[in-house]
Order: sequence, then C-alpha cells, then structure tokens
Amino acid sequence: MKLILASNSPRRRELLAGMDLEFSVDTGNNFEETLPEGVPAEEVPLLLSRGKSLGFHRPLEEGEVLLSADTVVIVDSCVLGKPHSASEAAAMLRRLSGREHQVVSAVTLRDSGRTLSFSDSATVCFNTLSEGEIDYYIEHYRPFDKAGAYGIQEWIGYIGISGIRGSFFTVMGLPVHKVWNALKSFGELPLK
Repeated sequence: MKLILASNSPRRRELLAGMDLEFSVDTGNNFEETLPEGVPAEEVPLLLSRGKSLGFHRPLEEGEVLLSADTVVIVDSCVLGKPHSASEAAAMLRRLSGREHQVVSAVTLRDSGRTLSFSDSATVCFNTLSEGEIDYYIEHYRPFDKAGAYGIQEWIGYIGISGIRGSFFTVMGLPVHKVWNALKSFGELPLK
C-alpha cells in the first residue's frame, strides 16, 4: 500500500508518523469547501473529508490509498472552523471558556476501487479562561490553522482543558484508533 496524506496539517503528519506508517503528502486539490444549507453540524466533517478526497487532483493508481480528513469544533449546535483573525480566535475561545464542547474528526480513505468514510467525536471540558490567557495564547501560538482556535497539544491544552471524554487524538485531528483498523481493510499496512 502506498499511503498518501491529502492534508497540510502538521498534526496529522505527526500522528501518522507516530503510527510508524510510511506515507507521502500530496495536497493538490480542486475541492471548494462549501456546504449545502441545513447540514447537521455533526455531519460537516464527513462531507468535507469526502469532498477533499473526491477533489484530489489526479486519479489514484493501483495500490495507492488516499487519506483526507476534516475536524470541527461544535458548541451550541454551531460549527467553529478556523479563525481568520486574532479577534475571531479570541471570540471563539471566549465562547468555549468554562464549558464543554464537541470535537468531531472525520476521515475518508479511498483507493482506485472503493471509498470508506467515518468519524469520531470527543467531548472537551474547558476551564474558565481569563482575557490575559486568551491573549497570551493567540499572540504566542497563532492558532489560525486550528478548528475552534486551539490545539489541545499546545499551551492552552495544558492550562485550559480540565477533561476529555473520548480520544485525545480525535481532538488533535485524526482518530488514529479508527484509522489503523480502517487502513487494515485496504491491505497490508505500510509500516516503516
């Protein structure tokens, strides 16, 4: 199996490498991240991971398996994507402060003959964050490439998260326990 990661996420690269899988990264894609009206929040990452897979810039060759993924943060039935500015990141973190929210990560695996999509969710409990903590995190960690404006593996996770129900790695952006089992169904795993 030749595994291809269709993502720019350094966290997803880190997690696949941590699984001792050999893979290449190819982010060439024609997919426009738009959704039809009325899509339930929990289904958004599945639709986006499938769209990213189908929008891959070339046909897959025999033996290649493409992995695409998407992660969203859901609070009050609203999807929090990636912030576009410091003020938007601060607003997201204020909204998450002192309460629970859901993180849903979805994955699509595709080869030349079939497609398999799945998702996993986790509940994250945030402590109440001060304005100073929010400002410090945004200034020093610039979380503009992260759904919900935070990375659980960064400083904000150390000081701000009081608990998780579900997989830590799902919150990071890749439900590795489900990826491993799903990849096995595509053939022999490309271990280092």
